[in-house]
Amino acid sequence: MRLGTVVLVLVAPLSVAESQHPTKVFRIVELNPGVPQDQQKVFREALRARGYVQGQNILIEDRFAGGSEDRLREYAAEAVRLKVDVIVAVSSSAIRAATNATKTIPVVGLDLESDPVASGFIASFARPGGNLTGIFVDLPELTGKALELLKEAIPGIIRVALLRDPALNPALLPAAESSARSLSLQLQTVEARRSSEFEGAFRAAVRGRNGALMVIPSPRFDRKLLVALAAKHRMPTTTIFPEYTEAGLLMSYGPKLVNVGCRLREQTVSSRARSPGICRCNGLCDSRRSSI
Repeated sequence: MRLGTVVLVLVAPLSVAESQHPTKVFRIVELNPGVPQDQQKVFREALRARGYVQGQNILIEDRFAGGSEDRLREYAAEAVRLKVDVIVAVSSSAIRAATNATKTIPVVGLDLESDPVASGFIASFARPGGNLTGIFVDLPELTGKALELLKEAIPGIIRVALLRDPALNPALLPAAESSARSLSLQLQTVEARRSSEFEGAFRAAVRGRNGALMVIPSPRFDRKLLVALAAKHRMPTTTIFPEYTEAGLLMSYGPKLVNVGCRLREQTVSSRARSPGICRCNGLCDSRRSSI
């Protein structure tokens, strides 16, 4: 079932190629604060659909920081020393590391957690300035919808635990708390900076007698481990991205990562600068319920 609208803020892309099929092999470093996930494959497949083939006319090197901010900064500095053509930065922490490291190499950001103006990444949407382009998805309202669907799926539920990465922008937390109050739900926040802390977070949720868990996704989170622990603790779990439901969680409400990946591709390979603005992507959100 298709529901809702997600607003993507598209900052004007910078030129990284002269045509759709460049003769030069362009070198891209992707900075990611977490661990390998499916979105890396999605990004490569999206590039291939535009004629950019890994090892032929484009070379993408992944740098996963495994939850370490110091390592993220080291990788950003390394990318500058290597004189890569583009840095793809996933999450606000990766964007900050990349833009602090260089003011000349184009940085294509993917940020699903913050406003680029409020975060200080750009001066304004009308005149962003600098070397940053990318996709910024404002998702706070989706946490409320996910909680609403969770209450419909589990009648009589009173308490819900909210799992979040404290290193991320806290913008989603107030929206979730406000929605919980309007739904007469008691919300307990549990935190994990990396997947190794999942077990403790689940135990805290169980001790709190929560009837379900709402996950605010983080690039540091291991999706498969999250699904395994939800099953182990028999904890109904919902989140934003449908890919989590496909992996085994109970339900989700939000944009598919594959759609976001395709838009990231367009920002990365575009050879013609476009005016900055707001693209309203109707139908980008999915409501999914697991069949298990």
